[in-house]
Amino acid sequence: MKFSKSLKKNSDFRYVYQNGKSFANRYYVMYVLENNQDKNYLGISVSKKVGNSVVRHHICRLVREAYRLHEEMFNSGLNIVVVARKSAKDVSYQETERALLHLAKLHHILVE
Repeated sequence: MKFSKSLKKNSDFRYVYQNGKSFANRYYVMYVLENNQDKNYLGISVSKKVGNSVVRHHICRLVREAYRLHEEMFNSGLNIVVVARKSAKDVSYQETERALLHLAKLHHILVE
């Protein structure tokens, strides 16, 4: 089983924003960039415009858990940044999971 690491530095996020490819749906925007390594790096960004710290952290936990449970379905060697939109504030886990997998299909990063 693969284990992902997190993107932490602002410069790493900016690099993925500038050089990666993005797709969006109602709740999230996903940026993907190849990193030429054997593991994925996941970054989650939730703006203060979405809600207070409790809401932002809840969204982060939902996205991280949805990704963790489906990690084996994703290709290796990717930097993935998920940006939450305001509409993600009231979303359930099942909707988060569906939205994340939908974006992964758009990017063609799911293992067949």
